[in-house]
Amino acid sequence: MTQHQTAQTMKPATAAKKLGVYLDATPADFREGVVSRAELNALQTDPPEWLRELRRTGPHPRPVVAAKLGISISGLARGGVTEALTTEQIDALKDENPEWLQKERATQAEVRKETVRIKEMNAEKAAKAAKAQDA
Repeated sequence: MTQHQTAQTMKPATAAKKLGVYLDATPADFREGVVSRAELNALQTDPPEWLRELRRTGPHPRPVVAAKLGISISGLARGGVTEALTTEQIDALKDENPEWLQKERATQAEVRKETVRIKEMNAEKAAKAAKAQDA
């Protein structure tokens, strides 16, 4: 009995997420079809003009907006940003630097510091355990 391998496909929403673009801003033929793994790889390695333009100017999905602002997705929601933003809108927010954005950036910096501290503590524990095991 021979096994036929079918091409792995995904929904357009999944492909858009993997490409880091806002689904509603993609061309209709992308939104209405399915995307194979090979097509996704081709889009990632040699993006067409529409994909390059979307990545450059947006609108960007919330994870990309949050990363560009240096805050978490939850921080976006707390700041009242629920829709996709263009690069121009993101730059305007950065220039305006509202109080909520300053607060969220400070919170994100604390989270990063704590993550580093925990990682270092776990590395020290692992080193001590390895040393004790060798002894």
